[in-house]
Parts: sequence; structure tokens; C-alpha cells
Amino acid sequence: MFSRRVFADMRRAGMGVAVSRAKLSAAMLEILVQLPTGSTNLKEVVVRHIGLLGQMAPSRDIDDAWDQTKKKAVNLHPERFTLDARKSLKWNDGTTKVLDKDISPANFKKLNELARTEGCTVNSIVAKAIKAYKQNRG
Repeated sequence: MFSRRVFADMRRAGMGVAVSRAKLSAAMLEILVQLPTGSTNLKEVVVRHIGLLGQMAPSRDIDDAWDQTKKKAVNLHPERFTLDARKSLKWNDGTTKVLDKDISPANFKKLNELARTEGCTVNSIVAKAIKAYKQNRG
């Protein structure tokens, strides 16, 4: 069995294992969903558990794969994970309830067309729609 130092020396010598970011991301997601709720330092724990892939992959590949993994985790398991304002992966503690995670393609297209004709962003249109809904409701 090689030590971490041997792997680090091999990586510096250019003898890294070529693994795609997609495979790294898939391995990370597989481990992430198995972690118990409330675990801390998610990225470090996941990278440690992917073993040799994590030790031999360059840091930039690991970072890119982690970004992909976070997005997949939130999309596939919204009841367990959320992204905060700084795009950090957090456990969903129940304060965020996902009622409808998909928007129909027709409504998505209508929102984008409206934003383009109004000269603003979709986000601002949604914010105005929510404000108008709350005012009309009560």
C-alpha cells in the first residue's frame, strides 16, 4: 500500500490518473447521499471517501466536480440539500420546503420572453409577481 506522500510525489511527477470530472462528480454524489444528515465539512468528507480518485486528481478537477455535485444533489434531493446564498451546500433542515421544483417549459419560455420585452431579468419579474400576489391576497 502506498502512502499519501508517495501519491503526492507521483502526482507532482506528472503520473496522475486521468479521471473525468463527470466520473469524479458521480462518485462524489454517490458518497454524499449516503452521509448521515447533519454531517459537517461535506466536501472534505466526500473527497476523503472517494479514496484513490481524490488523492490522484488535481485540485481544480476536484473543485469543478464538487461544484457539479452540489448542483446535482440539490436538484435530485431537494428534501435533503440546499444551496445558500454563497453556493455552499447545506443540509435542508426543514425550513425550505420544496413544493414544486420544476417549471414547465412553456412557462419558462413565457417568463424569458416577458423579461426580454420588459428589458429586465426573470428574477425581477418573479419578485414583482410575488409582491403583487401578496398585496392582492391580503
